[in-house]
Amino acid sequence: MQTRTHFTTRLAALVVAVAASALGCSAQADQTTDKIKSALVSRLGIDAGDIKGITKTPMAGLYEVNIGTQLLYSDANGDYVFNGDLIDAKNHRNLTQARMDELNKVDFASLPLANAVKVVKGNGSRKMVVFSDPNCPYCHQLESTLKSIDNVTVYTFLYPVLSPDSTAKAKQIWCSTDRAKAWESWMLDRKAPTAAGTCDTAAIDSNLALGQKMNVNGTPTVILADGTRLPGAVSGDRLEKALSSAH
Repeated sequence: MQTRTHFTTRLAALVVAVAASALGCSAQADQTTDKIKSALVSRLGIDAGDIKGITKTPMAGLYEVNIGTQLLYSDANGDYVFNGDLIDAKNHRNLTQARMDELNKVDFASLPLANAVKVVKGNGSRKMVVFSDPNCPYCHQLESTLKSIDNVTVYTFLYPVLSPDSTAKAKQIWCSTDRAKAWESWMLDRKAPTAAGTCDTAAIDSNLALGQKMNVNGTPTVILADGTRLPGAVSGDRLEKALSSAH
């Protein structure tokens, strides 16, 4: 029969052994990811700061390299790299798209909504954010689509990235007495804003910095209340379904 002291000693030794094994695996993983990162920086000219993370994929020996705007895949040495979708053929699932959706999720509650043009439709119970350029044709298309969407509050972050005129119009809209009216008049009816655009427009600069930080590379970019991101001028049916799911 084991004494309590002997049992306790063996248990402690087992815990130490398991912990050491885990640390060994962690150290090995760190060495592998460091090797991949070093190889990609030296061989492909990728800036080390652009590599946000390197993780194993479900495929043995293949690693995911997150460079912010896209995912690359590499072997354990950084000798072979490809840019494309990784497909789970067994379950008919695009793993690359699923990971990008996960990585692009936004903490909706953290968004500075005070810097957005607010438009309330119906009871406004559902919420969405849009990064939009006043001169973006797809943004105009999305605004037309929104005419058929009810019971939603739309927060539009003015995001003038296309031209100096986009910046000028964004400032005029922001400086308007009724920003929502000025925005919709321009986007839906092409009635140019008449405000001087000389008020405090720091919010627009903040929007640009926020969008860059969040990798908003195109307009319109829609963000739903659950943090899901929808790029482009999505159809009314898709938007309605997404809003209902995120609500």
